[in-house]
Amino acid sequence: MDSPVIQLLVLAGIAVFLILKLRNALGTRDGYERPPEPMPGQAPAKRQEFEVIQGGEDLDITDHVPADSDSAQALAAMKHIEPSFNVSEFLGGARGAYEMILMGFENGELDDLVPFLSRDVFESFDEVVQLREREGLSVEANFVGLRELALSEASFDTKTREAEITIRFVGELTSVVRDREGAVVEGDANAIKQQRDIWTFSRVMGSDNPNWRLVGTED
Repeated sequence: MDSPVIQLLVLAGIAVFLILKLRNALGTRDGYERPPEPMPGQAPAKRQEFEVIQGGEDLDITDHVPADSDSAQALAAMKHIEPSFNVSEFLGGARGAYEMILMGFENGELDDLVPFLSRDVFESFDEVVQLREREGLSVEANFVGLRELALSEASFDTKTREAEITIRFVGELTSVVRDREGAVVEGDANAIKQQRDIWTFSRVMGSDNPNWRLVGTED
């Protein structure tokens, strides 16, 4: 056999041997590989996007009522009609309204409460205030604080857009009832008593009037 042919066979054998050694040392490409660059004039491969699920649980609602309750659905409907409506902010406003209305009633000062009371509630409060006056009784009350506030129930009429939210209050106050001579006939100015109330507020969602009105009261 010619010498050049033998040399070529030897070189070919050495090349195969080196390829096998390199393969064993480096392994195969099973991990991350950079994708090939697109050819000139070829649009790059479209990147796969992950689907983003919109919506989800509204904590402003579920922080106050169960997620699967009728009240939660009613609150969600209110927000749909009036996106700026916020349950937590409403409850903050109800806190202040409770003190204002309760003290107005206790002290017999109802005129400033007219925009915040339904006709039935106003007439009920006014009847009690007039009865006190006829009997010569006066009330001295001071609001100490609110011990408890919780959203009890919510409902929404999709036709009229009228919303109703019922809240449980436990207030703390001092109260003294005096007769015409100023003698104490009920209460103790130094004793804090708890006042428990269940009030229902109503408003037409989406209307220009921002005021919620007190439409129902229970003990």
